[in-house]
Amino acid sequence: MDGAAEEPVEKRTDVAVKGEAALKSQFLTTKEQFHAFVDSEWQGPKGEKATDGDKVQDAMTTSIEEPEPKKLKLDPEEGKKGLKPDGKRMRGQNKSRPHTKPTAFDEKRLCLSVIQDKRECPFGDKCQFQHDVAEYMATKPADIGESCYLYDTFGKCGYGLCCRFAKAHTTPDFKTMENAELVRANEGKSTVKNNLSKDLQIRLRKRSVTFNQSAEYLDMLSNQKDKREQRGNGNPRAPELSADQTGGEQHVSAEAEAQPQAGPDKPPPVKTVGPLTDVDIVKLRLCEKKQVDFQDKLYLAPLTTCGNLPFRRVCKRFGADITCGEMAMCTNLLQGQQSEWALLKRHESEDVFGVQVEGCFPDTMTRCAELINGNIDVDFVDINSGCPIDLVYKKGGGCGLMTRTRKFEQIIKGMNYVLDVPLTVKIRTGVQEKCNIAHKLIPEMKKWDVSMITLHGRSREQRYTKSADWDYINTCSKLASPVPLFGNGDILSYEDAMKARETGVSGIMIARGALIKPWIFTEIKESRHWDISSGERLDVLRDFSNFGLEHWGSDTRGVEKTRTFMLEWLSFMCRYIPVGLLERVPQKINERPPFYLGRNYLESLMASQHVGDWVRISEMLLGPVPKNFNFLPKHKANAYK
Repeated sequence: MDGAAEEPVEKRTDVAVKGEAALKSQFLTTKEQFHAFVDSEWQGPKGEKATDGDKVQDAMTTSIEEPEPKKLKLDPEEGKKGLKPDGKRMRGQNKSRPHTKPTAFDEKRLCLSVIQDKRECPFGDKCQFQHDVAEYMATKPADIGESCYLYDTFGKCGYGLCCRFAKAHTTPDFKTMENAELVRANEGKSTVKNNLSKDLQIRLRKRSVTFNQSAEYLDMLSNQKDKREQRGNGNPRAPELSADQTGGEQHVSAEAEAQPQAGPDKPPPVKTVGPLTDVDIVKLRLCEKKQVDFQDKLYLAPLTTCGNLPFRRVCKRFGADITCGEMAMCTNLLQGQQSEWALLKRHESEDVFGVQVEGCFPDTMTRCAELINGNIDVDFVDINSGCPIDLVYKKGGGCGLMTRTRKFEQIIKGMNYVLDVPLTVKIRTGVQEKCNIAHKLIPEMKKWDVSMITLHGRSREQRYTKSADWDYINTCSKLASPVPLFGNGDILSYEDAMKARETGVSGIMIARGALIKPWIFTEIKESRHWDISSGERLDVLRDFSNFGLEHWGSDTRGVEKTRTFMLEWLSFMCRYIPVGLLERVPQKINERPPFYLGRNYLESLMASQHVGDWVRISEMLLGPVPKNFNFLPKHKANAYK
């Protein structure tokens, strides 16, 4: 499979097109020749030569056409061809994607009571799952591989007979084996933190969780509003609460001071357990909160969908210093939604880890911050005020907060009031393309006691259509000093990182660059271009698949979930061009790759922009896809439209 093509292939010798990366001419080819070569040499996930029937099945499985190459706008009339009938330009997401339920791939499931050593099923005859092991094993899909990653790592596999690698830890009479030595070595260890407990979920759904600190802060906001209204009604003597009273220090009202204190004959007003400490009665000042050293760190951006826990583990191995969970909606967290709380999970390898929350109202954001502060282990909390998508922006969240400074101030001060860890903010240059406002906000955020600011060098309207404005980031970094400011945008090589550091930023956040080549962190730290081989890149994907099976499960449902997230990642990773093929090093992030044949078959397969070829790569690691499998990438990646 890894052997180079023996037959000579006609090369494309035309002049390089503007917007395309410059490749050495001997590797260039045409679209038709590229796909003909990839299809003819494909040997299937197990190494056998693909038959015509397999190719037809591949076409049926992923019947999504490859996007056409992006056309340059030569004149105004030419540019209108890319517009929709109503005159609006195409957006960057496939919003009507097919959503396949996880149960669609595993129709007959084994009962949990059978998996867990045949304990008695609590549902009895009403149980909807199978209890006959022999019948289940007869209809179960074939195993994917000979060894189970969970069994080899932890000494036992919690998915038992349902595991798609079950032959590695199952006896002929369908008993699950354990490696006693590994089990003892891992006993009591938990590699993943921040799980949502059932008790907390129930209390959140019943709205029985108390938010005392949030209530104090919101009362102060309410009092401040009343004072403003009194002045507006002709009472100029009504005082206004100071900034310290609304944010940094606890305000005690006259009624609270008049309340009777606990004495020897009277119990305290609140139920106490254990010794009374300073933390219980004295609020932490900003300088006393937990500190994080952000200086000169490489920060993996919070990436929706692709920035999951297995992907972050891959980036940590390559040298990422700071990681952050995917954007979580504060209202969903307060409602106890399991899927939203899953975004807050932290692996033990993530030594500096934060969570990013999104919201548009002071009350929900403050309560969410108090909930996070008291129930999960994080090093910092980040406010997403840079999200450009319509669903968030039209509600006043994301980029919308940048234009609602009063609400923005109340949110930041409220979250700072209840948090014991640093609060950071991620923003864009502004909302409109030619109207930057970040330089006006940054001095205000310094007054609001933000611990760190991340600036993406594009506006909401720009999205990813133009290069990031690092000159503007440089200007803002000087305004932010001494508060650390991280720059974000268009980092794809260590040279890009060096130029970014020359602007005076405190650190660099990497987003799409990490999706295209997660080894970028190693390149930056070692100041070199890494001509990584196709075999090494496949090993990176293998690590991801193993981490995914550990995180989502090694049964059919977990395997297909891992495959889906791998395909989402491959929709970015296919843009990478090996260093040895480039005419000019390094590759720029906005330069699309032309069609080319790699130095071996696997390198060519990984260069394909066709969904069917991404599925083939996933089959090499996770076995054949189910018959009803379908996948459409989340992002249209308009660099290829």
